[in-house]
Amino acid sequence: MTHINVVLHEPEIPQNTGNIARTCAATGATLHLIKPLGFSLDDKYMKRAGLDYWDLLDVRVYENIEDFYAKNEGAVIYYYSKKAHHLYSEVSYPDNVYLMFGKETKGIPVEILQKHESETVRLPMREGLRSLNLSNAVAIGVYEVLRQHGFEDLALEGNLTK
Repeated sequence: MTHINVVLHEPEIPQNTGNIARTCAATGATLHLIKPLGFSLDDKYMKRAGLDYWDLLDVRVYENIEDFYAKNEGAVIYYYSKKAHHLYSEVSYPDNVYLMFGKETKGIPVEILQKHESETVRLPMREGLRSLNLSNAVAIGVYEVLRQHGFEDLALEGNLTK
């Protein structure tokens, strides 16, 4: 069974985190938040963006990156950054994977990326643009992992009669 862990390194915008929480709830992913956060976990904008899915979500909060690494020793982590050489779609993601994304204004610190260069991946985009919206980038990464694993445990058919 595939399990995805979405890791946000120092997220700054509550609405993005709320949207990401909603994606995690819809896909069964665990959400990991690494402090400092740019908002309170009680922020009304974050809660509103996540709708009423918060009780369906596994959220874990860490004091800093060292705390995250200590509590997730041995984790297979892919770091998403526009500075990467490898495309996100070139990776064969394992069953239990962590996808790390950086803060909206600066991304993941370069010293972390340099230590994990072979696990750092990028989403292609036009030259000269800073970045995609964080919640969109997370959704792309999560759904690529799910696609590779046949969308295990997700509803694959709709019902147009309801």
